[in-house]
Amino acid sequence: MHFPITLALLEAETSTAATPVILFSEIVVMLFVGRLLGELMLRLRQPEVLGQLLAGILIGPTVLGRVWPAAHHLLFPDIPEQQQMINAIAQVGILMLLLLAGMEIDFSIVGRKKRLAFFSSVSGIVLPFACGLVLGQLLPDSLLPAPEKRLVTSLFLATALSISSIKIVAMVIMELDFMRRNIGQLILASAIIDDTIGWIVVALISGLAAGSAFNLKGVGIAVSGTAIFLGLSFVFGRALVTHLIRWTNDTFQLDFSVLSVILILMCAMAVATDLIGVHTVLGAFVTGILVGQSPMMTEHIRDQLRGIVVALFAPIFFAVAGLSVDLTILRDWHKLALAGGLILIASLGKLVGCFTGGKLGGLTTREGLALAIGMNARGTTEVIVATIGLSIGVLTKDFYTLIVVMAVTTTMAMPPMLRWALGKIPLTKEEKERLDREAAEAKDVLPKVERILIAADESESGKLASLLGILVVGTRKILTTVLDLDAADKGSTVEGILQEKLGERIRAALDLAMANKAAKKKQTDEVDSKPLPPAQVTTVVAEEEPTAAIFKEIANGHDMVFVGLENVLSLTGKGPDRLSSSIEKVVRDFERPLAIAIPRENGTKLSADSLKILVPATGTNYSRLAAEVAIAIAKAGKCPVTALHVAPPPDNQSLSAQAKQLKPGREVLRDIKALGQRQSVRVKTVAEIRRSAEPAILHEIKKGKHNLLLVGAHLRPGQGLFFGHSLPILLEKSPCSLLIVSSR
Repeated sequence: MHFPITLALLEAETSTAATPVILFSEIVVMLFVGRLLGELMLRLRQPEVLGQLLAGILIGPTVLGRVWPAAHHLLFPDIPEQQQMINAIAQVGILMLLLLAGMEIDFSIVGRKKRLAFFSSVSGIVLPFACGLVLGQLLPDSLLPAPEKRLVTSLFLATALSISSIKIVAMVIMELDFMRRNIGQLILASAIIDDTIGWIVVALISGLAAGSAFNLKGVGIAVSGTAIFLGLSFVFGRALVTHLIRWTNDTFQLDFSVLSVILILMCAMAVATDLIGVHTVLGAFVTGILVGQSPMMTEHIRDQLRGIVVALFAPIFFAVAGLSVDLTILRDWHKLALAGGLILIASLGKLVGCFTGGKLGGLTTREGLALAIGMNARGTTEVIVATIGLSIGVLTKDFYTLIVVMAVTTTMAMPPMLRWALGKIPLTKEEKERLDREAAEAKDVLPKVERILIAADESESGKLASLLGILVVGTRKILTTVLDLDAADKGSTVEGILQEKLGERIRAALDLAMANKAAKKKQTDEVDSKPLPPAQVTTVVAEEEPTAAIFKEIANGHDMVFVGLENVLSLTGKGPDRLSSSIEKVVRDFERPLAIAIPRENGTKLSADSLKILVPATGTNYSRLAAEVAIAIAKAGKCPVTALHVAPPPDNQSLSAQAKQLKPGREVLRDIKALGQRQSVRVKTVAEIRRSAEPAILHEIKKGKHNLLLVGAHLRPGQGLFFGHSLPILLEKSPCSLLIVSSR
């Protein structure tokens, strides 16, 4: 009963001045309605952003403004200062969305399909771009905000019609489990190229729109400035961003410090692009690419940023975008016809262009059709482009509405059509083999390791841990920190070992990687022949005693640790088969893979090319991890690996009973051999029947002249370190050096 009175009082109070209360009320309504309709869209198997855009239309002039004008005016008063407050949040939302879009771009996918993807993408851009350019020149002056800038408006319209939304494409491909299929990767790669070209063009055109008229000098400045910015960003930016993120992560103890640095970088790059005369979206997009490619960029940090965008900025931005849409203009049949024309031009241009490019690139008709349909989704991309065009004055509100209608229509039509098209593409024999191989690799642990710590002193154990850790890193893009636990003599510390050994080991590993890739390319024709860049290795000098120094460095976020310390085995009278107390706490508290190097007399003679590795295989997860480490070392060092499985004797000593007893072990060995084949490492397998495994392992060491034993271990409950009964025996009796790989 009192609500109309309260509404009138609030309306009178806020009729002339902007207030934070109105801003907070707008945010509450946008988030509530946007997330609610987003949930509805997801249940209808449509993109969530469509619900957020529809939320803006629902609370905007089209619906709320006509059904309840007083409430609409109260929530969105005609006060410039009030409008600027919510628009400022929406502008930050644009940058955040572009940052996230850049982070989600995986150029490794483009690398696998680069020629066909680039050709298909460009052919899918050219035709709708040309049609949009012609349409822009034929538009009546009444639809143009500034007739003297017709060319800029035409370029903006052409861009809006020609680029696709990678997010919508990726969503449907992932839903259908086509992300690893050839056609799925091709569609995604084409969308990545589409998006990248599109944002560069949008930034350039926005820069041109800032001038009073189109001129060649302005074009030259914008193009050259953009080229310099992109060149500096991609040549020096990745290393700089990686260094900055790592320094922040390792230096600051504040929560979310890395996230703050990423946001600072985004704003700084946005300012830089604005200063060179192009739109800030290019700076945010490039920042996202650089941050996303950084080895320091963990899934945890990605999820933090994605949470901010999805929960706050995306609903607000798309709701604000929907507020500017007035669907009542479609009652004019001329504008309705123009909306249909935009949809037709955009769709036919993409379909014909991409299909033609795909066919010329060797795709089948079904594959070409799936590619063309997949590239016909605009979604978030077009809404952002249209919003930028409206904000810089190259689009009228009516024309903005027409572009949003086109974007929504093509986006809603694409998912069901792509589901139908992809369902018609059969799985080839080559694809099946590759998918089976990738499914097997998915259970490997080492490919998921993003940062390794080598904690070592200048003892023989430290040298062994350094050598083996470097070989495990190999040529993979893993950030590696070497913690020098004894800085008394710099000439012989781990830093010296790195300077002497690292270049040689990495070069050898690179040569091997190139040879392996060339061999694989003949089979799959999918692996780029260029070697991966080596890991980034930094040395840190410990300032505390070893255990405290290790824990201090571990806190910076490492996925695996190699430890090499003097007196690694206990000398306290408990026997030489016990690990020292300095390692005990690290093993007990570190919950990720840990490798402990234990040298023997032959340890001083070990080098990458002299290693002969033996790894016992029991079928447990920690045993398999030890096999992964052994194969990684062997790959970099080009050395042989022997996998040994020991089974207890059966009650019946017949040959058939023994064969049955060995069958599970042979399956384990087959898995390790397949793991070696995927890494181009030859693995010799040995299966034996013995009452206990230790004599068999010691016998195989002597028989095969092995000089390195890798043992997988799992910490058992109880006081002290207990890894089972086998490890103490091997620690005491093994004549060769050991690497104990412990995991939880």
